[in-house]
Amino acid sequence: MRAGALVAVLAVGTVVALTVDVPDVATVRGWIDRTGTPGLLLLTAGVGLALVGPVPRTAMSVLLGVVLGFWGGTAVALAGGMLGGLAAFALSRTLGRDAVARLEGPRLAAVDRVLADRGFGAVLAGRLLPVVPFSVLSHAAGLSAVPLGSYAAATALGLLPSTVLQVGVGASVPELTAWAARAGSPGVAVAVTALVVGGAVLLWRRRARSRTSAG
Repeated sequence: MRAGALVAVLAVGTVVALTVDVPDVATVRGWIDRTGTPGLLLLTAGVGLALVGPVPRTAMSVLLGVVLGFWGGTAVALAGGMLGGLAAFALSRTLGRDAVARLEGPRLAAVDRVLADRGFGAVLAGRLLPVVPFSVLSHAAGLSAVPLGSYAAATALGLLPSTVLQVGVGASVPELTAWAARAGSPGVAVAVTALVVGGAVLLWRRRARSRTSAG
């Protein structure tokens, strides 16, 4: 029963994530300007809720950089990431852990014991290497025997480097676009923006490959 409820919740979250329209940057900025701190808190909660489902955290962090700038975007991205990661973990731990325990065979039990003993390192590696989607790792950890404390600490530490990079890319886009526009060519603005975003993506992929090779 609980496992079925978990599947239903995840299915509904996936449908919502794929069908709900995302407001444009100007709309979100105007709303934040009008609402102030309560608006930022609601935005953080919204980010956390979105990250329970299959919403790409990288794209979310870049957009937060565009909308809020580096410091504001970093704060909301980190807080929202922790909120979403903990919510997904708790959801799967509450609704799905019993089903996993009942289905455990010798191999799954061995994996479960490793995760229980080395959960911090396993989760940290998953957060640092951009191979496993954020929500997938969150739910998988909840279904496993990883202790909550180890999971939370590894998630907080693992989110920091990628969040700073991704939000930084987003925060730099408006400034570079404005600079290029002042140079008198919209084409230059588009080219500079594409260069910055493309360069960040290439750097991210190279770091991921090097870490995978080293591992």
